[in-house]
Amino acid sequence: MRTVHLGGPEPRDGSKPTAAPRRFVFGDREVVTIGLERRVWQDLYHYCMTVSWPNLFGSFALAFLCFNLAFSVIYWLSPGCIANVNPPGFIGIFFFSVETLATVGYGDMHPDTLYGHIVASGEIFVGMMSVALLTGVMFARFSRPTARFLFSDVGVVRPLDGRTVLMFRAANARQNIIMEASAQLRLLQDTVTREGYRYRRITDLRLLRSEHPLFVLGWNLMHVIDENSPLATETAESLAAARASFNLTLSGTDETTGQVLMARRAYQASAIRWNHTFRDIISTGEDGVDQFDYGRFHDVDPIYDSEVR
Repeated sequence: MRTVHLGGPEPRDGSKPTAAPRRFVFGDREVVTIGLERRVWQDLYHYCMTVSWPNLFGSFALAFLCFNLAFSVIYWLSPGCIANVNPPGFIGIFFFSVETLATVGYGDMHPDTLYGHIVASGEIFVGMMSVALLTGVMFARFSRPTARFLFSDVGVVRPLDGRTVLMFRAANARQNIIMEASAQLRLLQDTVTREGYRYRRITDLRLLRSEHPLFVLGWNLMHVIDENSPLATETAESLAAARASFNLTLSGTDETTGQVLMARRAYQASAIRWNHTFRDIISTGEDGVDQFDYGRFHDVDPIYDSEVR
């Protein structure tokens, strides 16, 4: 999911401006939300955990610059409060502020008046708190468990053992052991009730096997489309008309770290290939060793009537 910020129009009646619209991209579907103001300062931790690395370091650099400029101005308001300013003038005071905020203190420049000592003490406190917060944010981002689950680009609907199944592929790209992995598949579609009320309905789709004791290589996730399935009367056209999407979620415990890993993939109705099958990625070499070719992981082939019979 990606978020794009859009510029909002200014109200013409003199009222308080509304929040800028935000566009969310779920796979191939775009949703625009309006009227909800986003206050970064009230959810700063979430911002630090979700913003990109370049934007995070850029935010830290900007905050560092602003803090030093602010304290430099405070020092500059009392000339002579810093001894041995070098280079002379405001630029020297700025570098002293940098050294103080970073708690470096080379020794050449130092507070020379009571005013300077008080301001420097406040800046040291701010510097220590900033380092603690920065360390916490960096540790939280690096220690956050991330799954490297690979999902097929499309899903297929195909006959299997005399039944029609909806199938997706998943793989563990790290190829380590994920213990007690579980999967959930849900259908989201627009629905209109008898009263004409329109809403987005979420329906659970039962998987033929929703648990995997040792998820190491690959996993075919299948939902049987029978008379009890919510997809029993659906077609590619009806799913497209209802703006249907399938949400596949995987979770499990990493044996190496003991952390719970989670990942998800959304498939629009257009990503479902009817009467197709995934290309086989398993082969056996001349030495009798099984080979998994992940280069064909996303490939599908059509199923012809002769093959079905």
